[in-house]
Amino acid sequence: MDPDEVKSKLQGLAFGNVLAAAARDYKKEVIAKEKAHAAPAIHDEVDLDELLDDPELEKLHAERIAALKREVEKREVLKRQGHGEYREITEGDFLAEVTRGDKVICHFYHREFYRCKIMDKHLKALAPVYLGTKFVKLDAENAPFFVTKLAIKMLPCFILFKKGIAVDRLVGFEDLGGKDDFSTRALENILKRKGIIKEKKKDEDDEDDETDMSKNRRIRSSTPRDSDSD
Repeated sequence: MDPDEVKSKLQGLAFGNVLAAAARDYKKEVIAKEKAHAAPAIHDEVDLDELLDDPELEKLHAERIAALKREVEKREVLKRQGHGEYREITEGDFLAEVTRGDKVICHFYHREFYRCKIMDKHLKALAPVYLGTKFVKLDAENAPFFVTKLAIKMLPCFILFKKGIAVDRLVGFEDLGGKDDFSTRALENILKRKGIIKEKKKDEDDEDDETDMSKNRRIRSSTPRDSDSD
């Protein structure tokens, strides 16, 4: 065989071995990268399992459950005290009702006054939403003693009580633009500014259905207006 031909074949074999070795090294590198990508996922799963058994997390969960339980118990106590609904009371009930609550709204009304009926609808919508405040109404005709003592001259009128003390009042619709078609939101904002209802937090665990309130958000006049003065 020609020496040059032999030399050529040997060089060819050497080049082929180099390529084969390079291919093997490349394959090893690819496998190593795949394992490296897979490793974090496995690590995450291990961390998650450890997190579920974390005593600190269990403590936080227990504290949250306890807080929710206390909130439910508080709400039940308030409901037994007459909160969460708009109720009618008598003159004989008046003192007990306004002194046994931190915040009370008492609407003095007349059965025949149209504007009193408008106010009734708005207060009825707000009562279940703001459980911390008691909403009641009292027929002014049947409560002459307190109408005189509280110097009530025009209806509708509602007195705002804090810890049994009359701190403010709303008379007629003066603060509501003087129109019958004011929104529940407008009344709600006035009561918030006066501090008689609490501003609700976004994360507050309040499951009261506010959609009922939104359905009654706008109440418009459709019948002749009655006189609202005494």
